[in-house]
Amino acid sequence: MPAADPVALEAAVRAALTGVIDPEIRKPVTELDMVDRVVAGDDGRVEVGIRLTIVGCPASDRIERDVRQAAESVAGAGNADVVLSVMTPEQRAALTERLRGGRAARGNPFGPGSLTRVIAVTSGKGGVGKSTITANLAVALAARGLSVGLVDADVHGFSIPGLLGLVDASGLAARPTRVDEMILPPVAHGVKVISIGMFVEPSEEGGRASSVAVAWRGPMLHRTLSQFLTDVYFGDLDVLLVDLPPGTGDVAISLGQLLPNAEVVVVTTPQPAAADVAERSGVVARQTGQKIVGVVENMAGFAQPGGDVLELFGAGGGAIVAERLSAGQPEPVPLLASVPLSVALRRGGDDGMPVVLGEPDDPAARAIEQVAAQIAALPRSLGGRRLDLTVR
Repeated sequence: MPAADPVALEAAVRAALTGVIDPEIRKPVTELDMVDRVVAGDDGRVEVGIRLTIVGCPASDRIERDVRQAAESVAGAGNADVVLSVMTPEQRAALTERLRGGRAARGNPFGPGSLTRVIAVTSGKGGVGKSTITANLAVALAARGLSVGLVDADVHGFSIPGLLGLVDASGLAARPTRVDEMILPPVAHGVKVISIGMFVEPSEEGGRASSVAVAWRGPMLHRTLSQFLTDVYFGDLDVLLVDLPPGTGDVAISLGQLLPNAEVVVVTTPQPAAADVAERSGVVARQTGQKIVGVVENMAGFAQPGGDVLELFGAGGGAIVAERLSAGQPEPVPLLASVPLSVALRRGGDDGMPVVLGEPDDPAARAIEQVAAQIAALPRSLGGRRLDLTVR
């Protein structure tokens, strides 16, 4: 392209900028009205003005780098200048209105009528690896090309930020970005994540955010879950996973009220005692009108080098839960997978690198991929959903 054609150069740079994606909102900067100006000179140089959403935007360095690369792909290396500014309050208000798509502020976009599949992962007791399964399942679904969000509703025992690598050395979780009243969730491995752990400060005693205790009763728990659903901008999701706390307490009941269309996956271990309490969590979900779509048995037999299987926690608990929850139902509740005990699965949780990405050939990773495949293939009901069709 001749350098003496500023108009053509500006048009080509604007076209290139359509490929620059805001890393938090996950939309092109051109769609977000972040491109303030593109000015080309007769000498072939181009200046691109970019409006950041807020002062101190944590993604500013990446946005500046990506914009410069896009502009230089047209104008040539070293021929692009990027000037950053910040949106005015009016421009931010217009942006949040555009992102909400005309929906009322503080509305729940995942209630009845939503096209997003909501999967709540529950267990009867703690220590069965429910959060580890949830985190890996979210990442496995995202790797299949689905748009995935994850709500860590285990307020008292939040662990999702650590499992997905969203913490620093002190245990402090990545902070969401606020655009006026809208919260933009951090993204890990293609999954948009929100957790109460992202809002706590390090304790004075331990000095680590992970050591903070959240001691809240029912009303606060309900309000927190409600705010996660209404104030956090997830965008258009294919799947929203909700990591519930163990048991059948306040959060499980609130979920039934806020997301009555949720489908439930029950996590248990092979141990019969764990199966008994896991069944109760499934019964409570069903009492609130939710459908149980399957059971995952975690910590199943560990294959030994000689070929023997070490059943450290017994055997058959997952099948027992699935059979009991199937009783009296028009459709049987399937056992989606048995996830074996795995050093790689544990190591991935400690390192913030889910095993489905870090060691995909591990037996545990393959089992979780099996669950993801079945979740992705579940039939969708359009009953009660608005299809935006006009009958003539």
